[in-house]
Amino acid sequence: MTDRETRKERILKLIEDFNKKGIAVSENTRFAQDLEWDSLTVMDFVAAVEDEFEIIITMNRAAEIETVGALIDAVGELEG
Repeated sequence: MTDRETRKERILKLIEDFNKKGIAVSENTRFAQDLEWDSLTVMDFVAAVEDEFEIIITMNRAAEIETVGALIDAVGELEG
């Protein structure tokens, strides 16, 4: 399993806790539009991702991340 696949699994597991509507999640899933997360949910989720991967995601960076796939790649860059 590649590093990216491992990151994806960990992120999808984190999403489960926040996915109250049980929406099917793919790399193209958008947090605001598809999962219908409000800004507070997004902030809580970002904090969970930061804790899980021991990284810091700036507000500007978080605002640019719209999809699950973009988050997987961003976490990889920040871990690097």
